Amino acid sequence: MTIAILIGLWIHDEVSFNKNFKNYDRIAQVVQNVTNNGEVQTWTSVPWPLANELRSNYGSDFKHVAMGYYIGDHLLSLEDKKLKKVGGYFEKEAPELFSLEIVRGNNKFDDPSSLLLSESAAKAYFGVADPINKLLKIDNQFNVKVTGVYKDLPHNSTFADLSFMSTWDLIYNNTEWIRTMEDPWRPNAFTLFVQINDNTDFATVSAKIKDAKLKKVNEQLAKKKPTLFLQPMSNWHLRSEFKNGVNTGGAIQYVWMFGIIGVFVLLLACINFMNLSTARSEKRAKEVGIRKTVGSLRGQLIIQFFSESFLTVIVSFALSLLFVQLLLPFFNSVADKNMSILWGNYFFWMISAAFIIFTALTAGSYPAFYLSSFRPVKVLKGTFKAGRFAALPRKVLVVVQFTVSVILITGTIIVYKQIQFAKNRPVGYTREGLITIPFMTEEMHKHFNAMKDELVQSGAVLSIAESGSPTTGTWSSTSGLDWRGKDPNLSVDFSNVSASYDYGKTIGWEIKEGRDFSKDFSTDTSAVILNEAAANYMGFKKPVGEIVTWWGDKLTVVGVIHNMVMNNPYEEPRPTIFNLSNDQQNVLILKINPSVSVSNTIAKIEPVFKKFEQSQPFEYQFTDEEYAKKFQSEERVGKLASFFALLAIVISCLGLFGLSSFVAAQRTKEIGVRKVLGASVLGVWNLLSKDFITLVFISFLIAAPVAWYLMNNWLQGYNYRITISWEIFLLSGLIAMVIALITVSYQAIKAAIANPVKSLRTE
Repeated sequence: MTIAILIGLWIHDEVSFNKNFKNYDRIAQVVQNVTNNGEVQTWTSVPWPLANELRSNYGSDFKHVAMGYYIGDHLLSLEDKKLKKVGGYFEKEAPELFSLEIVRGNNKFDDPSSLLLSESAAKAYFGVADPINKLLKIDNQFNVKVTGVYKDLPHNSTFADLSFMSTWDLIYNNTEWIRTMEDPWRPNAFTLFVQINDNTDFATVSAKIKDAKLKKVNEQLAKKKPTLFLQPMSNWHLRSEFKNGVNTGGAIQYVWMFGIIGVFVLLLACINFMNLSTARSEKRAKEVGIRKTVGSLRGQLIIQFFSESFLTVIVSFALSLLFVQLLLPFFNSVADKNMSILWGNYFFWMISAAFIIFTALTAGSYPAFYLSSFRPVKVLKGTFKAGRFAALPRKVLVVVQFTVSVILITGTIIVYKQIQFAKNRPVGYTREGLITIPFMTEEMHKHFNAMKDELVQSGAVLSIAESGSPTTGTWSSTSGLDWRGKDPNLSVDFSNVSASYDYGKTIGWEIKEGRDFSKDFSTDTSAVILNEAAANYMGFKKPVGEIVTWWGDKLTVVGVIHNMVMNNPYEEPRPTIFNLSNDQQNVLILKINPSVSVSNTIAKIEPVFKKFEQSQPFEYQFTDEEYAKKFQSEERVGKLASFFALLAIVISCLGLFGLSSFVAAQRTKEIGVRKVLGASVLGVWNLLSKDFITLVFISFLIAAPVAWYLMNNWLQGYNYRITISWEIFLLSGLIAMVIALITVSYQAIKAAIANPVKSLRTE
């Protein structure tokens, strides 16, 4: 019951995601389906002019329209206090759209330099002092004034970490590339949120705006067939995955999975109650006989047995709440949640009451109707026997228990093997010894060469390079590619990584054909390197020397690298193009010296960093650790599944232990006679164990195909996946068999070595 409550709290936390927003059921994000590389892709970013387009031509359908940009990590400074905070730039309607709860100041963006701070961020910078009208600086560039403080958003929110909101006008007025871009409908670098009017719905509005972008883009971009639609806020968390332009679900599968597990775990416990209650039937038979003789009706006996069940469940529920309170810190850490028991929530108590009634009825129904059916004449004459088929329902329930356990064991093994399979795939570069430092100001780029020289001379760093993306992700893509033999009607989208010299040397990529970028070749500023996926997609048999046209510029392919796993480790690598750039990039990548300890390396890097970049805190990430984070979701599911599988086995074994104990006690005299006649301990053990082992084997036969079906469907969500082999089922069956054997053997051996004289003296 404790686990059922924990799972219930987890499900509540998942399904209530983002429901803190007042207009939750009217808020959506504008997303688009585009055709690229022969498939339909779903993009969550759009061009910035789309916001005004929706206001101008579709305004009657929207209550609020708000563009967002650069929602992520920023350097937020108050004089010498420089902290990394999550924030972004939003249009004026955003605070009202998201119904921010203002605790100080106001939520107006009348001044382009306005800034809204979360309560926790305001406390971090100003303590208990009033922050209103105080000045802060974003990314060492923009001076902003605090005009409002909003209550922190809850943990189960898309914007849980959002520490500040500044204005779209501020970033627009101070970012030249946005203001002066030749075709503002081309870059999809912005996020658009809307709140629809009360008199319409998402499907209707989606149908109206679907071609709003298509009507504005140039002929080349029109080949992508961009189709806009609204992704409701209710789907952002649980139904965020798309395949070929169709919503295929997402985290909702885990809600269903753990919900079913919770029901089955509770069912296992109910089965134990049923089995042990009916197993004691002969001991309660006389009680039933006497009560019926003195006038008790069967209905009264049924009420009595149900009352016993209700009392047991109520006490169990009270104890479960105590255990849940104790286990929640551990469970929150494993599940990455911030849950608590909903003491003041009337809905929680309504569900709990229904939960108690359901459990009591489920656990007490079979014993109540079975025990109340005894005939008093047979019972009181001493001729009552449970019957040859009386144990059949108990055997069926044991099979159900172990079927569930074997399915959970199999699922846990498959999840573990899938994670390890993806972790161990070749990634095409060397993760070990790579450090990434984000650019938050332009100072590091200005002094890149001097910083590079000092770091290499220190002996702590072997190589250093700038890059537009870390090796664990690609932050940019491009469509403006053309090459010899390309279908003029084909729309493409390749990942793009701009980098400085020594990028390949630093990350240790693997050259398949041609060469790396080199300062020895002045023409390399007009060169590109392709990954295998890009070269294959372009259809080049000998890609080195081929000409690729990129937005009108002709570039020469000088090399091809083996595919690098930069994004989803469960997917095939995307076609990617690498180019040299002298512009400021997004991250600095360092290859540290393996002969120097990590602590000494960091101690040498930090003073050099601070020498050239005093406005940004020294923060870094190890690439291997960042890569490991890609598996967090699956590992979290694996840990929870392992925990529940272990619990299911324990519950099943408790029931099996109780039943084996009852069977051993019931057959005490038989065992005594057999021992007197010469039966061995092994023979008695076999007598008592074989029936239970047979039941576990039947459970395995039922569980194997069910587990294969469920886990095979789960694996279909990954392009890079394992093949389910028969060894997995053999292992899970052996685990269940060994555990059951150990459980039963204790009582069997105890009965086998007992003195037969004691068991037969009453005969």
